[in-house]
Amino acid sequence: MSIPFGMAIYFILWWIFLFAMLPFGLHRTQEEAGEIVPGSEPSAPERPNFSRVIILTTVVTTVVFVGYLGLRSSGFGLDDIPFLNPPAGSYSHPSD
Repeated sequence: MSIPFGMAIYFILWWIFLFAMLPFGLHRTQEEAGEIVPGSEPSAPERPNFSRVIILTTVVTTVVFVGYLGLRSSGFGLDDIPFLNPPAGSYSHPSD
């Protein structure tokens, strides 16, 4: 795998995990706290902690990416999954 391809995969994974993790860790909304900042939504978090979310996203993405690299270098592929690759002659067409 080339370095630009690896960086692109990491970048895509990072953004996917970022959007998946954004809702977690928001304890109270501004409305629940009773202190709504003028010009913001009442459902906005009271104290957003984006640095924690970014660090956690980076850690999770790195673990998943290292797992991806390990699977890729091991030679494991979709052909190794039995139910995705049925034995020859076992498939019967519905019109038969």
